Amino acid sequence: MKVLIIGSGGREHAIAWKLAQSDAVTRIFVAPGNGGTAGEAKCVNLPIPGGDPAAEKAQKDLAAWARKEKIDLTVVGPEAPLAAGLVDRFRAAGLPIVGPDKNAAQLESSKAFAKSFMEKYGVRTVRSKTFIDQISAIDYAEEHFAQDNPPPLVVKANGLAAGKGVIIALSQSEAENVLQSFMRERTLGEAGRIVVLEDYIEGREVSILAAVSSIPGKAGGTILPFVSARDHKRRFEGGRGPNTGGMGAIAPVPDFTPAIEEDFRRAILEPTLRGMEREGMDYRGFIFFGLMIREDRCFLLEYNVRLGDPETQAVLPLLKSDLGELCLSMLDGSLGSFSLQWESGAVCAPVAVAGGYPSSYFKGNLITIDREELAQTGAQLFIAGATADHVVTTGGQANVSAGYDRDLYTAGGRVLAISAWGADEEDARARAYKAIRAVRFNGMAFRRDIGRE
Repeated sequence: MKVLIIGSGGREHAIAWKLAQSDAVTRIFVAPGNGGTAGEAKCVNLPIPGGDPAAEKAQKDLAAWARKEKIDLTVVGPEAPLAAGLVDRFRAAGLPIVGPDKNAAQLESSKAFAKSFMEKYGVRTVRSKTFIDQISAIDYAEEHFAQDNPPPLVVKANGLAAGKGVIIALSQSEAENVLQSFMRERTLGEAGRIVVLEDYIEGREVSILAAVSSIPGKAGGTILPFVSARDHKRRFEGGRGPNTGGMGAIAPVPDFTPAIEEDFRRAILEPTLRGMEREGMDYRGFIFFGLMIREDRCFLLEYNVRLGDPETQAVLPLLKSDLGELCLSMLDGSLGSFSLQWESGAVCAPVAVAGGYPSSYFKGNLITIDREELAQTGAQLFIAGATADHVVTTGGQANVSAGYDRDLYTAGGRVLAISAWGADEEDARARAYKAIRAVRFNGMAFRRDIGRE
């Protein structure tokens, strides 16, 4: 089986790594891939003209290439190509592809659509209201902060905003500034033209990744949840500092008890599937449930219509089942009978970032990896923002790599994740932080409390 993976991050490296373990998979193309996928077993990177798989021309070219090469399975990693209709284009060409169609992808690409869906089908979430004009939104915020001891107010840009579209406003003036930025100044472009104002809720965040098979006209849709995970978004230890794309993850989450899991199924998973089926969504792909746990009850904060990053780097190493077979079962509607098996133990996956991240940071620094030291821990390295092409920018470094057969250079803010298995959470943490000492690059930084926050 020949497989095409769309994307270039750590999530896509983890997907490629796991698919390569399938005996049925003979070749994996990653478009455009990164320095890690370039060296992964069975893998080769496939450049995308223009570099953007969400662009119409790139999607046409990818579909034509996949048809010519007789690709048996395509898996889409990031959200933008899904929102742009890549799945629709592939399916129209008769190409098997894992992901929701453009209509279903609105569960992530439009916060307003997702909130309306949750309300319509009884998915437990927090109270919110959608606004299309700034004045009405400001009036709502003013009423909110006029309360005695008002809680913060969450301002969410409606569209995709590369992780920059959610702001927790602590005051009326802060809310007004965010609304001015999003709605009038259009700092996020069209993504901030419409906003959702949402009540703030405190609790414990949990991520649930899942496989979905909901095919219009076919009974027996299924959402099959994976083991729980927890992402650590804040840049610094103790949950301090700015939000990031994710500083690391653990799986499973010890405090996601069977009782809470049952509440999730009843209050969120089952009504989500019911809504997909009644809306006639063609959803054959992965989904991410972003949960807040409060008093042992689950509230849905958001859907993502793909696997999460860096949660995927913590979850997939625990997957005992064949990922290729799982993907095929989503496509043919047999997911309901698929036996999903998991390894015992836990995985801790801290993320190493470039100095200055999530603000400005250098690129082009050489990554040195002591492969022998890394192997002693049993940890797996998943590359995100790194390339084998050496383009040094200001602050670049010219060392000689240690223990690696090709040079890698930093090319992004989140550079790599170290995923380590352990018998339990503490064992996994100890192995992960031992393994991360085997990796070095100029300006390298990481949190030291992944799994403890």
